[in-house]
Amino acid sequence: MSNKNETRPGMDLELRVHDGIVAAIILISVLLGMYVNPLFFWLAVATGVIMFSSAFTGFCPVHFVLGKIMPPKK
Repeated sequence: MSNKNETRPGMDLELRVHDGIVAAIILISVLLGMYVNPLFFWLAVATGVIMFSSAFTGFCPVHFVLGKIMPPKK
């Protein structure tokens, strides 16, 4: 049985903000790579590497910062 205090996947505000930030970094780096300088593609690669490593380590820099900035849910 589920607890009423649990949030459904995708419904947590911190998770939605995290996904928005990461998506913006990837989209902006791809656009900059296409129209400004191809070296900006490395920003998308670095973001992907950090996302991949956080699946194994449990540490994500964006979640860490959001945990410090956003107030705890009551």
